[in-house]
Amino acid sequence: MSELYSFKEMCAKFEITPRTLRYYEYIELIAPKKEGKTRFYGQREVARMTLILRGKRFGFSLEELRQWLLIYETEGTEEQNRVWQALAERQLQVLIDRRDALNDTIKDLQALRDQTARPCDEDHNGS
Repeated sequence: MSELYSFKEMCAKFEITPRTLRYYEYIELIAPKKEGKTRFYGQREVARMTLILRGKRFGFSLEELRQWLLIYETEGTEEQNRVWQALAERQLQVLIDRRDALNDTIKDLQALRDQTARPCDEDHNGS
């Protein structure tokens, strides 16, 4: 039998708050087994949580992740992989565009810093 995690153990394992875990359940990203008020998380939920947190790190919205996980249940792995490829391609372009914009901002800030530092250097050197 696969290992089961309690609510508290799941939060600790993924370093998330109880509020976050409850919210992921609420929006149906994960569905623990329930015995009364006690929740138990199996390998399915552990795998889904791993994918969710990785997807968030890559910049995907929770709704995109929810839809993508749903594809596996309704259409299978092949369709899920096809959709993943398209999502990943789009997100890679978003991240590349952000990186380029950030690089431009860094260059502008460095140039402004260097430009404003020159008069101070000249004042101190000319004394």
